[in-house]
Amino acid sequence: MKVVLISTYELGRQPFGLASPAAWLRRAGAKVTCLDTAVQRLARAPVQEADLIAFHLPMHTATRKAIRLVEHVRKINSHAPLCFYGLYAPVNASFLRGLGADAILGGEFEQGLVQWVEKWSASEELQRHADSGAGTIALKRQQFIPPDRSGLPPLEHYARLTLPDGQQRLVGYTEASRGCKHLCRHCPVVPVYQGQFRIVQPDVILADIAAQVEMGAQHITFGDPDFFNGVKHAMTVAQALHRTHPRLSYDVTIKIEHLLKYSHLLETLRDTGCLFVTSAVESINDGVLRLLDKHHTQEDFLKVVRLFRRAGLTLHPTFVPFTPWTSLEDYQKLLALLADEGLVDQVSPIQLAIRLLIPAGSRLLELTQLQDLIGEFDEKALSYRWSHPDPRMDTLQARLLQFVNNAECQGLARQEIFASIWDLAHEAVSVRQIPKVPLRVSRAAIPYLTEPWYC
Repeated sequence: MKVVLISTYELGRQPFGLASPAAWLRRAGAKVTCLDTAVQRLARAPVQEADLIAFHLPMHTATRKAIRLVEHVRKINSHAPLCFYGLYAPVNASFLRGLGADAILGGEFEQGLVQWVEKWSASEELQRHADSGAGTIALKRQQFIPPDRSGLPPLEHYARLTLPDGQQRLVGYTEASRGCKHLCRHCPVVPVYQGQFRIVQPDVILADIAAQVEMGAQHITFGDPDFFNGVKHAMTVAQALHRTHPRLSYDVTIKIEHLLKYSHLLETLRDTGCLFVTSAVESINDGVLRLLDKHHTQEDFLKVVRLFRRAGLTLHPTFVPFTPWTSLEDYQKLLALLADEGLVDQVSPIQLAIRLLIPAGSRLLELTQLQDLIGEFDEKALSYRWSHPDPRMDTLQARLLQFVNNAECQGLARQEIFASIWDLAHEAVSVRQIPKVPLRVSRAAIPYLTEPWYC
């Protein structure tokens, strides 16, 4: 049985979402080809010869790219059954069925993919009774096996770590857990995992990291939605990583709430090679944070900023600055806070142009505060439409998104981009004289990945 696994985007990382199921399927006897169209052209021959084709949908951007690619894949191979798997597959099951999906898998998808392949390879009789495309979410705990990254593009094709001295390192990627035990309203993890998370066994994680070190990785990104969901597990992995590869650095994602609760572990993170932590701050408006069910406040965020400076760690805050409840004044306050706190270099400019997505199944749909603002579901955008009560906010967001994309393509420095964002935000209120941006010189250059955080 020839199986083609396709990834369209995974935040500039070599896809764990291909490498892990590839190992499971090869162990089951399938001949697997992995194609990552984020960094390579779609190879015609393996698609044409495939018995089964599966798309990995870990996030919004990947899903939209996959949808555009399906028609091309179908022109090359019209007979192979299609599977869509990953976080965004079950919540978009209805739309994906319209594209011809034969199977839709979410949650812990590896075993489901093996069963799907075995079902289709068993006999023609079973094929006629194969999955009709209903979305299946599996949350049963799995005993993972080390991912198989053979056949994937080398790490040189993916995002790199830029160090304060300008040097760059090759970056590997792995996952220590999936899901999340929190229920933030806007998070796409919640409709699938419903407050549950599942760990990858430490020996499997370390084997995957060792394989990537052999491939040249000098830094590892952990892709867990929250590295501290299982804090004992996380620290076991971090300490074992440092013992095994003492010169290897890494980065993780952790909630503000957890960074406060486990602040005593920040120095351990630093000492085991953690260079920076990404945290979804989302807003500095406490009312918006309550609506998003984030369980932190602006003051909590500022406490974490101070804790990180004392610990000698870098914090990379991320934001959703454009929501139906965020005013133009809120946005200007966010810019002022980032400038005043010396955080401009720690925030990827794209984070200052992101608009709230409301995907199918989102807990945001529970909010009465949204009912008068939300429109129809836009299948092309895979999100419900909404308009801000203040049209200036929608206009500003569109201008900023276009500007930031162009500025990053031109390689402009973050402080230079920020100064222009500051001006655009103040021009939006037609002020006669734009106040000077109160930029503070960063205390130190920061490490960052060359792929900006997106979704």
